[in-house]
Formats: sequence, C-alpha cells, structure tokens
Amino acid sequence: MFDANMPTDQVCLGRKRPVPSCPNPLFLQWLTELRDSAKEKGLKTQYVYQKAINSLKKYPLPLKNGKEAKILQNFGDGICKILDERLQKHYREHGSDAPIHLATSCQGSNVASSKQMEEPRKEPSGNLSEPMKRTQREVRKEKGTKKKREYVPQKRSGGYAVLLTLYRHAQMPGSKGFMFRNELQTEAQPLCEKSFTVPDLGSKYTAWSSVSTLIQKDLLVKTHNPARYSLTDQGLALAERLDSEETGMAKEHGEQMSGEEDSRDGPDVVDLTLVEDEEEQEDKESCRSSKTSERLATALSVNQATGHISESDAAGKSQTLETGRTAMGWHLPPGSYDIVLCVDVIETTGGSSGRKQELVKELQRNCVTFDIRKLNVGDFLWVAREKVTPVPGQLRPPVGKELVLDYIIERKRMDDLCGSIIDGRFREQKFRLKRCGLRKPIYLVEECGSAAAHLSIPESTLQQAIVNTQVVDGFFVKRVQDVKESAAYLTIMTRYLQKLYHNCTLFCHSRELEGDGGDESEQTANLSCSLMAFTEFNYGAIKNKCQTVREVFARQLMQISGVSGDKAAAVLEHYSTVSRNLGPALSRTIYQLYCTRGPLS
Repeated sequence: MFDANMPTDQVCLGRKRPVPSCPNPLFLQWLTELRDSAKEKGLKTQYVYQKAINSLKKYPLPLKNGKEAKILQNFGDGICKILDERLQKHYREHGSDAPIHLATSCQGSNVASSKQMEEPRKEPSGNLSEPMKRTQREVRKEKGTKKKREYVPQKRSGGYAVLLTLYRHAQMPGSKGFMFRNELQTEAQPLCEKSFTVPDLGSKYTAWSSVSTLIQKDLLVKTHNPARYSLTDQGLALAERLDSEETGMAKEHGEQMSGEEDSRDGPDVVDLTLVEDEEEQEDKESCRSSKTSERLATALSVNQATGHISESDAAGKSQTLETGRTAMGWHLPPGSYDIVLCVDVIETTGGSSGRKQELVKELQRNCVTFDIRKLNVGDFLWVAREKVTPVPGQLRPPVGKELVLDYIIERKRMDDLCGSIIDGRFREQKFRLKRCGLRKPIYLVEECGSAAAHLSIPESTLQQAIVNTQVVDGFFVKRVQDVKESAAYLTIMTRYLQKLYHNCTLFCHSRELEGDGGDESEQTANLSCSLMAFTEFNYGAIKNKCQTVREVFARQLMQISGVSGDKAAAVLEHYSTVSRNLGPALSRTIYQLYCTRGPLS
C-alpha cells in the first residue's frame, strides 16, 4: 500500500548531474599554466607538462594531493612536488576546507547551479523538472534550426573558375552539357589566379585540386572515361548566382567610370576622344566575339570527335561545318609565337633514369627551348606557343594558345624495338601515328652499337622492320648511335623549324571539321599554314578513350596476322568485297574468325 506520510525527500526524480570532463580541474589548470610559461620562455619542459596534461585528462578519479598523481604516466617527483606546493598555497588562501575538485574560476557558478538543482528535489513531483525540460527543449530547437553554412568558392579561385566556365558553356547554343578536362582547364584559366597545371612553389596542389571539393559538395558531377564534368542542379544555381554577381560588378564599375568621365567633362567641352573610345569598344566587342567563337569551335570539334553529331542529317552537318570554319578563325601572326620542343614525360622518368636525364642535359646544353608534358602519341613534337605578356596583379602570365606543327617523332632503341615487335605495340604505334593528324611522322632509331646482336629477335629481322617502316609505311627513318646524337638531331630539327616558320602566319583549324588542311609546301610558300590546336590533338590521340563499334572492329582485324592498318581500313570501307581487297586466303581466315561457332581449326 502507498503511504501518504512517506517523506518526499527520498524520491529523487530528474536527470543525474553531468560528470565533469576532468575530475581534477585545479591540477589541470596549474599544469596548463606551467606549460604556457615554459612555452613563452622557449623551454623544452613544455613537452613534459603537455604529456602530464594528457595523462591527467584520461584519469577518471579525483586526486587528493600531488603524491597520488605519481601513479599516472609522465608524472615524476618534480611535477608532484610542484603540485603539492601549489596545493598548500591554495589551502592557505582559501582555507583548509576549500574544494580542490572544482576550478576557482567556475566555483561560484557551480555552487549556484548545485543549489538550483537541489531545490527542486523538495518541490512536488509534478513541477519538479518543468523549467529544466523547457530550457532543454529550447536548446534542442536552436540546435536543430541552425543551418549549415553554404559553400561558396572564393573569387578567382579554382572552384570559382570551374563553376563559371561550366555555367557559361552550358548557356551557349548547341552546348553538349559537359566539358572534358583539357578544354575545361583552358577555358577556366583566365578566370583563376593560380595555374590549373603547375603547382605553386613548395606546394603540390594546383587550382584543379578544388574540383574534388566541388564533387564532395554535390556541385559537380564526374562521369565517363575520359572524364566528363558537368554541373548539378545545386551547382547550376550557385554558378548562376556567381555569374550574375560578376556581371553586376562589371556593370557598376563601367557606370562608375562613365560617371567620372561625365563629371570631368564640362557642358561646353568638346570630347575629342569619343572616336577613340568607340574604336576601343569595337575592339573589345570583336575580342569577346572571337572568344565566344573559340568556345563554340571547341564544343563542335569535341562533339564531332565523340560522335554526337548525326551523320545522317546532311543539312545539319553542313551547317555545323560552316559554323566550325567561322569559329576556328583565330591565328598567330609572324613574331607573335615561339617554336617549342615538347618532350613526353615518359622520356625523362622511369626505366634507366640516368640515360633519360642525359637527354635533358644535352638539350639544355644546346640551349633548346623545350617543355616536358604528357603526350598521348609520339615522344617528341613541336608547338607554336603564343607569346603573352604578364598581367599586373597576377602571379603568373595568362596561358598562351598553342598550335601543333606537322612533325612528330617516335624514338626507338633496338631493345625497345624488339620488345614492341614481340608484344604487338610496333604495329599499333605506327597505325596511331598515321591517324594522329600530323603529316610528317619520323622514326628516330638508336642502334646502340652491337646491342642488337644479343636480343631475342635476330638483327636481320630488326633491320627489315626498320626498312619496312620507311618503304612500306612511308615514315621518315633517322638512324643515330646514342642519346647524344638523338639530342643533336632534335636540336637541329628545332632550329630548322624555327627558320621554316619564321615568317608564317599560323591559322587554327579542326581536323574533324575541315580535313587535313592542304599541302604544306603550298602553305609555306604562301607564308601561311593551317595547324591543329594542341588540346584537340592530344585529346584525339588518347589511347583508351571510348571507341565506336567501327573502331573496335578495326582493332580486332589488326590482331590477325597479315592485316595491316590500311587493309583494316579497306575492310571497313568495302566490307562486301573482302576477297577482292585481301585475297581469298586472308578473307577465308577472317570469315572463320567471325562465323565459326566452335574452336578455329
């Protein structure tokens, strides 16, 4: 039975008092003061105090004096003695009954809070914890309604440039809705202060590193291989806001400048610079239209390369070609560019690094302007790089445009040639060099003395392969003895091309839209030359990019002994006349490969 006369003091409702994070806050406070003092004086004892602090924080029980702390790790006689001295001083100042397990700074507040928690215990059980519950509910609501801070990239940062570039590209008519890495870096570079490819001194991060943050924040999506980058709905909204802010700031700046000019001019003053201002404005508008046309051309060329333009629609294709010719209208006049040798990064790293570094040292000794980068086909080629002037206030000068000259070199040592013939890379490399779009492929063969006599393939077979490369495949073959002669040949070729293109006007054209661009001898005679942009060339030469069924069929055909690249192309063009193009024996082999259900005989 329930007894109404039972004392209510024995009923303890409500939550338990929270245990303090450290049961010895006074000792923790003194050790922290000792550590900070040692740190100010530059003493190494600061690390000893820090270790003692870490041990004290992990200990869950209260300590009565410094001697008891000796059981803890990193507590020696010296620290325990200091704690006892401070404890005696604390007792003299606050009395012998002063609590040591409450910090002096928060002692009063803790006592008051303890009284407040003890008072409700004497109240009836109905109103025992109503104020406490109400405050706890309010705190929870405040925590629940607190919004996360929205991520907005800093202006002129890598993420800012990527978002704006993808947004503006999506607003262009005929946009494919995504961009590849090379074109995205090229288009976004003018909007960013840091480089997308070269890290700062003492750092390994570039502006491109911020792309991973955009993907984590669900602002950017990366799909396919090679990677395609596009904006999410959230990223599109943020990019639209950033673009409107930048446009608004540009308009305000223009209105402010025009207002200042109007205030300077009096009512009776004739403005003699009006014509010049109009001409400058026309120049700026023409520059903007040329930049827009370049973006259109990039989008059209990539669309054509990936097969997004329907070949069945003749009217649409002709319109696309016409747009491409208009868009690819930029050029480099004589004197506005430098001829630079590009060296594949594989030729400078890995393998016998000493021999590869010797090539770089020889080029430096010969005062050759070269650049080390990733080449998807070939080992050496030359580009015409636009000369750019540094912009005041920016760390690096803007990235110049680059056009690829028609000369590309594949370098082969005898041992490398032997290995590539065995694993089939030799035929594939020749086929890719023919299809890369450059008209002057060169094979640079290093004979390396008598090394060919000790390989797994007879030397006569290697020599025959070299002759076939020159006679049958139509490559120019240059034979050298060692790395020094290779560097000398590259030096001579660089100076020859600098002289050849000295007075030429270089025009940019897209291989997918306009074909191969005519005969080079006529172009150089007319002091003009039509070349591909380096980004388009390097992207088109990617080895493992997404392939069509037609390309996969060609690669399968080339795995059959006797089927070269030209014969595979003939099969693709005239698949119904296989016997006339290849001969009856080879046609029968191909027929058996694709039409026999069981194992081949």
